[in-house]
This record gives sequence, C-alpha cells and structure tokens, in this order.
Amino acid sequence: MEDDREWMYEGRIVNGMFSNEWGDKVDEFVAFALRHPECVNGGTAIRCPCTLVKCQNKKFLNVETVKVHLYRNGFVPDYYVWIYHGEKQVHQRCSSSVRMSASETDQMVSDNMNHTTYHRMVCDAAGPEFNPDEEPNAEARNFYDMIRAGDKPVYEGNSKHTQLSAAVRMLEIKCRHRCSQAWFDDMSNFIQELLPQDNLMPLDFYSTKKLVRGLGLPVQVIHCCVNNCMIYWGDDSDLNSCKKCGHARYKQKVRGSRNRLYIRKLKVPYKKMHYFPITPRLQRLYASTATANEMRWHSEHHMEDGKMCHPSDAPAWKHFDGCFPDFSSEVRNVRLGLFADGFQPFGQSGQQYSLWPVVVTPYNLPPDLCMKEEFMFLTVLVPGPTNPKGKIDVFLQPLIAELKSLWGVGVQTYDISKRQNFQMRAALMWTINDFPAYSMMSGWSTAGMLACPHCMEDSDAFRLIKSGKQSWFDNHRKFLPMNHPYRRNTKDFIKNRKVTKQFPGVRSGDEILKDLNNRGLRKVIDVDAEVVNAAISKTCGWNKRSIFWDLPYWREHLLRHNLDVMHIEKNVFDNIFNTVFNIPGKTKDTYKSRDELNKYCRRPQFAQNLVTNKYPDVPFVLNKSQKKDVLEWVKKLRFPDGYASNLGRCVDAKKLKMFGMKSHDCHVFMQRLLPIALREFLPNRIWEPITEISLFFKQLTSSSLTDEELRNLDEQIPVILCNLEKIFPPSFFDSMEHLPVHLAYEARIAGPVHYRWMYPPENT
Repeated sequence: MEDDREWMYEGRIVNGMFSNEWGDKVDEFVAFALRHPECVNGGTAIRCPCTLVKCQNKKFLNVETVKVHLYRNGFVPDYYVWIYHGEKQVHQRCSSSVRMSASETDQMVSDNMNHTTYHRMVCDAAGPEFNPDEEPNAEARNFYDMIRAGDKPVYEGNSKHTQLSAAVRMLEIKCRHRCSQAWFDDMSNFIQELLPQDNLMPLDFYSTKKLVRGLGLPVQVIHCCVNNCMIYWGDDSDLNSCKKCGHARYKQKVRGSRNRLYIRKLKVPYKKMHYFPITPRLQRLYASTATANEMRWHSEHHMEDGKMCHPSDAPAWKHFDGCFPDFSSEVRNVRLGLFADGFQPFGQSGQQYSLWPVVVTPYNLPPDLCMKEEFMFLTVLVPGPTNPKGKIDVFLQPLIAELKSLWGVGVQTYDISKRQNFQMRAALMWTINDFPAYSMMSGWSTAGMLACPHCMEDSDAFRLIKSGKQSWFDNHRKFLPMNHPYRRNTKDFIKNRKVTKQFPGVRSGDEILKDLNNRGLRKVIDVDAEVVNAAISKTCGWNKRSIFWDLPYWREHLLRHNLDVMHIEKNVFDNIFNTVFNIPGKTKDTYKSRDELNKYCRRPQFAQNLVTNKYPDVPFVLNKSQKKDVLEWVKKLRFPDGYASNLGRCVDAKKLKMFGMKSHDCHVFMQRLLPIALREFLPNRIWEPITEISLFFKQLTSSSLTDEELRNLDEQIPVILCNLEKIFPPSFFDSMEHLPVHLAYEARIAGPVHYRWMYPPENT
C-alpha cells in the first residue's frame, strides 16, 4: 500500500464510472483492517468509514457492505490515519505531506499487545495515547499507572483479556442482564475455580469495583426526599428526615406483630439520585493527545468572510471574554453548555416513570467534534417516578457547587500537548431545553399569557372567548418598523386596532436579577420557598429564583437559556400540516374557532350560514382528492441513505393523515417538502407565507451564518408571522407560533443553531 493516501478522496469515479484502481485500493484497505483482529467484530465485520451519518467509523458492518458503502459514498473526510482499523494514532492531525506507511503501522501494532475492545474502552477514558515519561501531576500520574495495569493479562498465556478488561466485561454483563450482587460474587468464585491459581481475576463485586474505580470517573449516590423537597447532601447529609415535609429518609419494614417496628440493619433510602462529577472528565480532555490540542481550537481559528460557524464567533462569547479577561486569557479554560430533558425508560406502554438526565458538553472543541456523543457528559440523573418540575434545582445543587469551584478556584490539570500543568477553570455558558423544561431551569413560567420569556410582561396574548385558550394572534406588529403599513391595518388583524408601541427589547441579566430581588423570590431549596413563591407567582411570570443565579458570572451572559429550535419547528409544522389537512382533534380550524373568529377579525365570508347552520370551506384547507395526491406523493418519496427516515411509513391512506413523525421527520418535511407539497393546491396568497416560514427555518439552521443574514431574518420574521395571521384564525397562534420571532435574535447573539438545540442529546 502506498504512503500517499490522497487516493481515498480522488479518482473514485472516472468518466462517470467507478475506477478499478480505486476499487483495488479499497480491497487493500479492507485487507489491512482484517489483519488487525482487535478492530474486527465477529470475524468479518469492521467499522464502516463512509460518509453516512450512521456510519463514519461508528457502525460495524460486514466487509462487503463496507465496500458497497465506500463505492457509493466515499470515505469520511480527513481519515488519512486509520485509527479505527488498526493503525496507531499520531500526535497531530495528518496532512497529505505526513503519512504513515502500512509497513510502519504494522510494525507499531505488532510491537504492542493486541488490545481488546474493553482495553480500548479504558483507553478512551484517557484518550488514545498518553506519554508516561513526562511529569504530570499526581492525579494524572495515578491514572496513567491505572492504564498500565490494564495491560496485565488475567493469567500467564492469556491474550484475550487483561485484568482491567475482564473486570469491565463482568460489570457490563451484570448491568445488561440486571444481575444481583450475590450472582456476581458467586460467578466470580466459580471463575476462580476454572482459572489457574495465580490469576489476576477480581475475587468479588467489591474488588471489581475497586479496580475500575481507578479510572477516576467517580459517581456519588445522594439520598433524596421522596417528595423532592431536599437532598441529604452537604450540611444536611446526616439528617434522618426531610426538613421541609418531615418524611423519613429510610424505609422501615414491619415484621411479625403489627405494633412491632423493625428498622433494617442496612438502611435503604426511599429515593436516591446519582451525581457524576464533571471535573475528572474535563481533565481527561487534556490528558489525551487526541483532544488536548483541539481544546484550544476556539481561540486559534479565525472567522472567514464574517461567517459564524461556532459559538466562539458569536457576540455572547466575545462579550463574556470582555467581562472576564482573567478567565479568557487562559485559552484552555472550558466553556460548557447544559442540557436537561426527561424520558420514560420503560417506553410508552410500560411503567410510567419520568427520568431526567442532565448532560454537560464542552464548547472549546472544533465543529467536527463539538456536540458529538463522546463529549456529552452525563452529570446528574434525577430519579422518578414523577417529573421534578420546578424542584429540579434541588438535584442540581452538587453540579452548581462544582461549577462555582471550577470558576473560583479551578483544578490543576495536566496538558499533554504542552507537557505542562495548569489551573483549569470552567464556566457554564447557557442551558438548552424544550419549552416546558425552559421554565424548570429559568424560573419563568412558560404557560399562560406571559409564556414568552423574551416579551415577559410586554406580551399582548389574550384568552379566546369560546375555547378558553391563550392566543398570540396579532402579537407581532410591534416588531415591525414604525412606518410599516401593517401597523395601521384595522381589517386583517384584530379589528379597529392600530399598533403604535414597539418591542422594548430583551432584558439584561442585571435587570432580571434586580426584578427577582425586588419581588423577593426564593430559591427552591429555601425552607419557605413554596409558600412565598406561590404568592408572588400570582402577580407575575416568575415562579422561583433559579439556582443558576448562584453562579457569579450568570448575570453577565447575553443569553442564559436557549429557545429550542428543534421543538419549536416541530410544533409550527404540526400546526400548519394538521390545519391544512383538517385532521380531526388536531386542526386549529374548529367550530369554536369559527364562532369567535369575527369577534376579533373582519372575515364575514367564513361565518356560519344562518340558514343551513353550516360553515363555509376555507381556502387554506385541502379537499379529499388533494390530500390523497399529497400523501401518495409522500409515500413514493425516496431519500439518500441517512438523510431522512422512510416517511412513507407515516402515511395513513385511509384516514388521510400522517402519524408517528419524529422531530427530524418534521424538520425535513418543513424545510424541504412542505412548499413543494402544497404548491399546486393552495392559492398564492396562502402558499407564499407558508413557504416563507419554511425558508426561514431553513436559513436559520444553516451551519454558518453572517450577522447581516441574521439581521435580515430578524426583520423578515415579524412580516411572515403577520402574513400568517391574515390567513389563519386566532386559535392557530399559540406560544409556539410566537417564539420564532425571537429565534433570529438568539442566533445573532449566540451563534449557529445546531450548537444550541436538542437533537444531539436526544440522539445520544
């Protein structure tokens, strides 16, 4: 195999046909991978390095399928060093002028032991390489010693498992099959009987955990009040009952007589949470040659043509640097984002149980690494069975305490790329949640007529007479220029109403903090919080003082909590699609909506016919034959592999609707298909605003954006929403149809959307 590997990205197709020479090179690549059994799964499967999102060296496929994928899609970019197929990682990203030959690679691999899958898992904790000859700090040195321990075979002559990989394998089996500790101990004793006497296999569950604990990724199990009032942590760690509700900390069990109470010798708490400290995992990023250099990328790269391609290009990041120059002067200090979302681990049909993981991710990394699964760090696991709602702050206390420590003091960290120790600090930039969780994190209620966290008390939402629901109809003219004709329009919006006021702008952190202090809102962890906050929340949109205000720098952020574009886009699409298709139970064009329509607008043509008591058809709803045509078209659609799911499976030809569409399905349909699907069936005055909102989301979610583009979007979106208000009834416009008016502003402040939406954590 030649040293130069430019062939991987050149010469695949010649004169419209696949090149035989390129195919021979692919055969050599596959043969090279098969010569390294540690990279082969099941004897014939290797990682597929094609460009498909689900592949990209993540998925094992048989070699023939890999060849087909490579012919069809080509190699993933910059894969000049085949680290996932047996070739040793190098300290720098290889360029075309620096290559490692196959013979050199084979020699390097043969000089090392054959790493097992679980040895590679252990190495992943530190990174693919480390240099033990340097002078790391004591903690890093202990970790490197731990990695060396992973190289000792279980017994002399065994080449399949090391002591550490065997321990990890046993723990993995225990978790996967939900085995008890007693089973683990019995199985360990039985394995001892099978192995030679001088083996290194751990003797029981305790010794196995003790061995693996040396990886330095600890977990803290913290007892909680069963009612989510408090956690038994810090100064409260010795309490035996909740200081708020008085509920006992430990379970009690009655044996024998009903009147005799027996307290277990082993105290079992009613509820417990798990906390995974983030400091060791951030230190690992600098202990690895694969990521240590990349953690400085945010300060070393330069914007091209004024395009923001990373949060470090955005004003929010630069503003924070200006506020805290002592923090930004050390480029290795870490910027973090926080995600929180609930899910049901037992599925929709199983036991109802709401589990809330809190995930933290570093933003220092370049775009090809940032937000990837391996850099999503689980920090808090909030137990169920119920949604913690506003009490989630109770479970965030350990994380906030660690973040305060990382900001004020930092931690000594070994940077292997510079061969030096430094004091690493970290700052949380913002949180990313869906809209209900936005309220849980920020303390601003996202329900009711003050649901918008940007407009706050300046909202013009109102309650509809018939349906009793809140409507954000005619809530967007205040965002238009003062001379815009829509401001004087008294016919197409709320009748006889002109709009002269302007949106005052988003409040600063200092203004919000002053408001919280003036109102006297309490943190959830305060003893009197429930009573005090309940009384105050009746007069404003605040329901608590968020625990994030404990962070010394939180008030200086330009953006603290992100509106999630993923869920907003899905809700806007659902409303448009269900209304245009007149889906029963989901359409916004209902009888109540028609009854109240002319109480707010001048649209007599859609009023009820007093003779027939029927409502006339509206031009934005498709008839039966048109629905069939659209659904048949969707059913026949075919997308490139990995681009979208099979939308045909979502078509219900009998009920003339689509069902079971995931967020990404709605994302693709909204941006790519909706304008095409409705083009022939709707009048231009209706089709054009729907197309404009589709293009708005398409441009907003681009991977790179300029300030000028975002300012144009910020000017266009109020007009687009006003045009939709001229078409659809007031019941169509809930808070989700209002929030797009603020999305361009957030992107202009914080950078590209794909670093601040929920797709990455939900796919992890």
